[in-house]
Amino acid sequence: MNRRPTFLTAAAFAATAALTLSACGGGDDASGGNDKIAGADTDKSPTPASPSATDSAERPKVNLPSDLTYTFEWPKSGDKDEDAVLADSQQFIKAVDMAIAEQDPLNKAYRFYSEGEAAAGSQKFIQEFVDYKDRITGAKRYFNANVKINSDGTAAFIYCEDQNKAYNKSLKTGKTDVTPASKDNFVLYSSRLRANKQGVWVTETLTSQRGSAACQS
Repeated sequence: MNRRPTFLTAAAFAATAALTLSACGGGDDASGGNDKIAGADTDKSPTPASPSATDSAERPKVNLPSDLTYTFEWPKSGDKDEDAVLADSQQFIKAVDMAIAEQDPLNKAYRFYSEGEAAAGSQKFIQEFVDYKDRITGAKRYFNANVKINSDGTAAFIYCEDQNKAYNKSLKTGKTDVTPASKDNFVLYSSRLRANKQGVWVTETLTSQRGSAACQS
């Protein structure tokens, strides 16, 4: 992607003080190859609703262009809350990309999975693509996820994204802007989530650090 605006620059890393950046640091499981690791979730649109702490919520459908795919190398931990954080975070990520594809900065799907600063930052992020009449195509990879459920009921979540095979596609010309691989295409994210009354883990804050060395080891 030639243009990759970040979500927020607010200091949400305090929410993840108990999580070390080495969680997005090296290890064989984070190698840059294309092999699917144990526990990885590779899926294409349309996306099924994700499980969560309770399953009473009527989640919006997330339908994405067929030329946009995801690999989530986020093995489940076996803890129902931690796994629900992973599942609902996946839906949030995809819902934002769906809003971009549909050119709708107020799309209800991403707002179902976000509130407050994260929702406002997502709206701004989506609006930039709308202004340029672009959407995202290609393949996105997410890896080295680390979740901690805090005593106050929130969840601290950090993870890495590899955008090297994701690009901007013009909705006016249909052309894809294929850009070279770069260290800047590795992004470290830090978020805080809270389970709402429906049992959905909603992202409240989200920050990103582009070119993070922690995601390139």
